[in-house]
Amino acid sequence: MMMMISHVCVCVLLCFVSDTAAKPPESCIFGLMTFISACAGISTIYVRYKFVERLSEDTLVASPCLNKMALVLGMLSCLGMCIVATFQETTVVEVHDVGALLFFVSGVSYTIVQVVLSYHIYPYGSSSCVFRARVVIAVLAVLALFPTVICAFFVTPTTLHRHTDDKDYPFHLASAACEWVVAFSFVFFFLTYIDDFKLFTLHVRTELEG
Repeated sequence: MMMMISHVCVCVLLCFVSDTAAKPPESCIFGLMTFISACAGISTIYVRYKFVERLSEDTLVASPCLNKMALVLGMLSCLGMCIVATFQETTVVEVHDVGALLFFVSGVSYTIVQVVLSYHIYPYGSSSCVFRARVVIAVLAVLALFPTVICAFFVTPTTLHRHTDDKDYPFHLASAACEWVVAFSFVFFFLTYIDDFKLFTLHVRTELEG
């Protein structure tokens, strides 16, 4: 009985992120929440971009090109989230996988570029502890990205429920676990912006033409 419960827990807890919302009504909630998360991500990424841009104008510590690169990578990652939310895993597999790949690769690249920017703008931006935290999160995301992508190629994409005797089960287990690590690394990386966002105020100004 305990072995059966353990087997069920493993199958439920270590599934792909998209597997948790492959069928209605879960897919509807997943799509809505993912879209909201993408919008929140776009806002956060843009505010971070404006902060570094303003800081660079005063101190010349960060490269504007590098800052724009981070902005583009962040927006591409959020676009990938929208694609994943729109095209469910069980309906349009190819488009869903492209969106997921765009989300993960662009997102991890964004964290790397932001770590480089954080190094250049220190000590004007965040503290050394926050910078070290960003380095750890970015390294963890990079290390988890490779097994996520590589092992996913050996997993049957049309199967939602896994069993330990399946041939692709070890690859599924490794890919799913690392996928969750990458996904949560983005969340924790954004949380490191809290102290930075306390250092400035962003205003929106409207000007009439003519």
